[in-house]
Amino acid sequence: MRRLTRASPAPRGPRCLARTAAGSPSPHSARRSFAATAPRCTDQRRKWTTPLAKQLSEAISTTGPVPLASYMRMCLTGDVGGYYSGALLGREGGGRDQFGAKGDFVTSPEISQVFGELVGLWLVAEWISQARPSRGVQLIEVGPGRGTLMDDMLRTISRFPAMAAAIDSVFMVEASPDLREAQKTLLCGPDAPCTESRVGRHSTGKRLGTPIVWTETIKSIPIEADKMPLIVAHEFFDALPIHTFHSLALEWREMMVSPTSPAAIDSASKSGAEPLAEFQLILSSGTTRHSRYLPESSPRYRKLKQTPDAVIEICPDASLHAADFATRIGGSPKHPKPDAKGAALVLDYGTADTVPVNSLRGIRHHRLVSPFSSPGLVDLSADVDFTAIAESATRASRGVEVHGPVPQADFLELMGIRERTKMLTQGAETGAAENIDKAWRRLVDRGPNGMGKVYKALAILPENDGRRRPVGFGGDVRV
Repeated sequence: MRRLTRASPAPRGPRCLARTAAGSPSPHSARRSFAATAPRCTDQRRKWTTPLAKQLSEAISTTGPVPLASYMRMCLTGDVGGYYSGALLGREGGGRDQFGAKGDFVTSPEISQVFGELVGLWLVAEWISQARPSRGVQLIEVGPGRGTLMDDMLRTISRFPAMAAAIDSVFMVEASPDLREAQKTLLCGPDAPCTESRVGRHSTGKRLGTPIVWTETIKSIPIEADKMPLIVAHEFFDALPIHTFHSLALEWREMMVSPTSPAAIDSASKSGAEPLAEFQLILSSGTTRHSRYLPESSPRYRKLKQTPDAVIEICPDASLHAADFATRIGGSPKHPKPDAKGAALVLDYGTADTVPVNSLRGIRHHRLVSPFSSPGLVDLSADVDFTAIAESATRASRGVEVHGPVPQADFLELMGIRERTKMLTQGAETGAAENIDKAWRRLVDRGPNGMGKVYKALAILPENDGRRRPVGFGGDVRV
């Protein structure tokens, strides 16, 4: 949801739309194309909406239908016009970006500065509760957007000089060159000098005077036993590619993506039906390499194999990132960490106790659209499987425990959003005070599609045998 706010006006921030899209074909509707492979598109005269659409079609004409995860990865981070990596800024009239009223969605940090302040306070609380180390703190954000959240967090942390001095480096894990530049301008200044290293691009932050390092993948950041990583993942997991599987005759079949035939598009147009997207989901005729092992990776999935027509979504990348977070915090056989320390805070929308199904959404200009239309111009996201994240984290490291997920409304209210907002409104002009009040209420809205209900918070902490619950999850700061 990335933010339609991924509700459109409503929330992903529910990207804010909470991403259940009318117009998003589901695996069930896709069953009209149960063919093993889709008709290969060889009509070079066909007009495609984007260069990426043409590239996808040409690739599929050579290899056959591709897994949904491959389609999502190319649409979001492909070199040829990917949504985040393909120079989106400057497309469609110049100066356009993904965020804000003129973009495609609004995120929580852009709705209210209080959101980032409270996340920053949560990090401060963890630093205090973990014995206030005087050095070795790494502040890491994955998928940091335009840098708004990090800027608000650093402003808050700067009010705690001892913690600010303990931060060795700030790491921004970002795949988009355009967004990296926007983050650097905000956090360091447009003319701040940069240097390059094997890890990434380095500059110096304005808030703390601390090194800020940009890297395309968290794997580039060394795992060091003496470091205290404080990791924030806000609306990051929902944009990771998913695989979708359908149970048929006691075996899993994978949903694949192929071009929609021109004849089908013309027929729908002539009949007055809703226009068909350029691409569609079809069911594989047999097992695939992914369907053989991904649905077998958890008892939760294996149980559903016996249910006819069951559909499940699995995100391998989410499991890999959760395992990476856990290893950095609690260590692993490969990366021993006798003194586990650090924390990860995941804020996203998704399911707490069920496997996601039919959750892929497309968002463009604050409206839900088909995720199979205009590749590269449409933001894609899917519900986060919080249980899978928890399983992956605890499986990767015996030195961590997981708290949550809890509704975003509960987390923010326990962190003091009411009190902080009251402070901001005091002395503010009437119009500004009304906007501040409206913004925080949107973040904690517990309605059916409200951000306070749809979004959730999950924390990964050092294992402490249940002696301490983190603040925001029912606990207090331990000094």
